[in-house]
Amino acid sequence: MSALRRKFGDDYQVVTTSSSGSGFHQQQAPAHKKKRQRFVDKNGRCNVQHGNLGSETSRYLSDLFTTLVDLKWRWNLFIFILTYTVAWLFMASMWWVIAYMRGDLNKAHDEKYTPCVANVYNFPSAFLFFIETEATIGYGYRYITDKCPEGIILFLFQSILGSIVDAFLIGCMFIKMSQPKKRAETLMFSEHAAISMRDGKLTLMFRVGNLRNSHMVSAQIRCKLLKSRQTPEGEFLPLDQLELDRASWKQLG
Repeated sequence: MSALRRKFGDDYQVVTTSSSGSGFHQQQAPAHKKKRQRFVDKNGRCNVQHGNLGSETSRYLSDLFTTLVDLKWRWNLFIFILTYTVAWLFMASMWWVIAYMRGDLNKAHDEKYTPCVANVYNFPSAFLFFIETEATIGYGYRYITDKCPEGIILFLFQSILGSIVDAFLIGCMFIKMSQPKKRAETLMFSEHAAISMRDGKLTLMFRVGNLRNSHMVSAQIRCKLLKSRQTPEGEFLPLDQLELDRASWKQLG
């Protein structure tokens, strides 16, 4: 029996011959214990979710920048692309409306007529003019003239709006990329913790390893014990957090 356990582990079946007859009896392996769900995974993800918030979720909109930083990457990229697409189409439409209201679209090929924006014939050409201006490409084929005061005002508004959108979205993406959320992927924890005698005292022991060649400077480890307890007043705390200092790690007995 012990040899079978060493060779096959606990997942095995033992077939024994009955002494009273020729029948066989099968001894089933003990069933595995159901794996208990962890409060905090070993990759640092917390499995405890907030509930019964009610209308408090609207508070996330009051701090929109932090909310965007905390979103997942797929939502960040979606908002990034959607915001730029909507802003570009809106500004291109404004340039097209100015050209349409002034009649530049019908007189675009008249050499004696001075339009608001040269060589803008339709919406695609207005969109290209906006992209060339916003991205400071400057091909030189389409340009704004001094006969259009409303175009100058729109150009100033476009510059201010573009700077605000760039600062907000690019800053959000930069902060999100600079956060070391995946740093824990290269930190390995021992599969099991052990309590053993060390220096004559019961000591909680586990191992932490860094897979990267770069060293972690001034690294600190904080341990918390999550357990349920009841206060002297009779209140039951299902997730009471107890901070374990280094003295507590070595004196658990």
